[in-house]
Amino acid sequence: MLKKTLLVLLGVCSLQASQAQLLNKLKKLSKSNTSTTTTTNTSTTGASVTESEAGSAIKEALLKGVTNGIANLNKTDGFFGNELYKLLLPPDAVKIGNTLRAIGLGPQVDQAILQINRSAEKAVGFAAPIFVNAVKQMTLTDALNLIKGGNNSATEYFKGKTTDQLKSAFSPVIKKSLDSTSATRFYGDIVNSYNKLPTTFNKVNPDLQDYVTTMAVNALFDQIGKEEAAIRANPAARTTDLLKKVFGNVLK
Repeated sequence: MLKKTLLVLLGVCSLQASQAQLLNKLKKLSKSNTSTTTTTNTSTTGASVTESEAGSAIKEALLKGVTNGIANLNKTDGFFGNELYKLLLPPDAVKIGNTLRAIGLGPQVDQAILQINRSAEKAVGFAAPIFVNAVKQMTLTDALNLIKGGNNSATEYFKGKTTDQLKSAFSPVIKKSLDSTSATRFYGDIVNSYNKLPTTFNKVNPDLQDYVTTMAVNALFDQIGKEEAAIRANPAARTTDLLKKVFGNVLK
């Protein structure tokens, strides 16, 4: 038993370490973007702000949003302890929860909800490479169009570019996460309990994967959008010289 416990702890520590390294890579990429210059493109988008600086700034803002968004969600209670992101039962399973609570199975429902959230918290840590790749593929024209956009123009751009990739990447991760946190078992238990009731005529499919995947992706984009809006609106959120220069000049 002790050996098994130590192996579990080692696995958790290894996962946390790998995710921390991934976030550090994001930060390094963000810094490297700020030092990139383009000698062939010297026109300005604001007072003494070059196109190259503007392009680097929007990439840095996006990476900052990704880094902070993942850090806020990829932790214990990142979903479960946040009323804005907390995942409840899927819409078609709300009736299940209410019915089971009415017959004294509330703790079983609560355990299923807890483990669903733990799965989402675990899965978002694997989003970083997808966003880094999207930033690398962003053209200078894309960046310049976004720099003067609305509060969430860059986030919306990323939604269009990465949502399908994120869902595809998240789906197997979510499945593993649901299984490893026992969410699949707890949710399956309450669905099966409901399906066995004599009053249940429409059986429910105990499949959580798509629901948790969609909600995790939505929460991540919401976090990134908030970070972008803060950088655009609040000078204090512009934590590097490049962000201060570009957003200070272009958006005033």
